[in-house]
Amino acid sequence: MIYLLDVSTLLALLWETHEFNERVTRWQEQQMLALCPLTELGFLRISTQPSFGLSPAEARQLLGEWKRVRQPVFIPCDLTPLAGEEPPSSGKTTDFYLASLALKHGMAWATLDGGVKHPASFLIPK
Repeated sequence: MIYLLDVSTLLALLWETHEFNERVTRWQEQQMLALCPLTELGFLRISTQPSFGLSPAEARQLLGEWKRVRQPVFIPCDLTPLAGEEPPSSGKTTDFYLASLALKHGMAWATLDGGVKHPASFLIPK
């Protein structure tokens, strides 16, 4: 199985100080991973917020180096937002989009959020 990473999962994986870094790092070692433009943009946006503190150049370098070493599959965001499953609330719009995108590509969507009920959702084990 190939796992499309959620933004929070990618953050946990690349930020050693993240509370779930060890959990995600341990899980991903034997997995095939994937990214899409939305997960990359989310990582870059959040990594440059004051709480994380990277410059745009530093965030791009961190993501680029990880991609060079790990070589995840890259999939396009080739699903319109109306084509996927309807989210149960506005707060789950992006989650359901990513899960539906993963499903379209025969993947699972790897998340740390156990509250997402979507057929492609995969909760990373503790």
